[in-house]
Amino acid sequence: MREFLKSTRFKVLLAFLAFLVGIMIYAVTKGGYSVSGASFVNTITKPFRSASNGISMKIEHWLDKVTNATEYYNENQRLKQQIGELNKELTEYEALKEEVEQLRKFVTIKEEHQDYVITQPCDVLGYVANDPFKSFTIDRGTDVGIEPYCPVVTAEGLVGITVEVSEHVSTVRTILSPDLSVAAICSESSSTDYGIIEGSVLCAQQGLTKLIHLDLENKLEAGDLMVTTGTSGYFPKGYSIGTVKSVGIDSSGLSACAEIEPCIDISRLSSVVVITDFSGKNTGEEETENED
Repeated sequence: MREFLKSTRFKVLLAFLAFLVGIMIYAVTKGGYSVSGASFVNTITKPFRSASNGISMKIEHWLDKVTNATEYYNENQRLKQQIGELNKELTEYEALKEEVEQLRKFVTIKEEHQDYVITQPCDVLGYVANDPFKSFTIDRGTDVGIEPYCPVVTAEGLVGITVEVSEHVSTVRTILSPDLSVAAICSESSSTDYGIIEGSVLCAQQGLTKLIHLDLENKLEAGDLMVTTGTSGYFPKGYSIGTVKSVGIDSSGLSACAEIEPCIDISRLSSVVVITDFSGKNTGEEETENED
């Protein structure tokens, strides 16, 4: 012990402590305060007390989590359940909002075409697998008066025609298909700008359909709206089909043709309506029979 007290190490430590005490006394007196025993002790012990308080708070927080773990877990589960219920209500609200919007659009169809007999909105059940022309099924059939070859539409435009109908389900062939022919005329230009809407594989891949048998002297331009002529009796007159995207010459060179962009994206349908009756229905067939 005596050797340690006489050692250079002890003298350096003692000098360092004296230096620290001197700095603290200077700091206190410089601030206008007297150096009391209590303040001196507080100054010395302040770093230790701060560290002790930090450790105490951490221990208290840890003990709180341990002792109240069950309560916190139950509260967390309750909040998760509330969030799930709110998300469900939000989903139902969005679905109801969309349904109301669809109904509003379909009411517009009836208001603009009072001769139409239309079904309630039909939900699209799904698209036919591996069909490039986007045929699909709907959740209505003969139970609401749907028959084969009834026009299928949205408020924006013509979608297609029913081809297979059971009591509660119908299959719809779309205007993208080459197996569906629809007589069409430009709603704005001369009466010579008409032809037949028939789809093709190449057009269907782009979500388009095709207008064929078009007069070489046609005046169609991009953006022109094509509508049904109503001459076949299968489709009502003047219903929107799509707009002209481009005009060209058919491969035979004998007529012109045009790419038509449908008024609605056929690949993203959620609901449609079926027109079960309209003014002029089947008159085309009747005229043909009379001519025969």
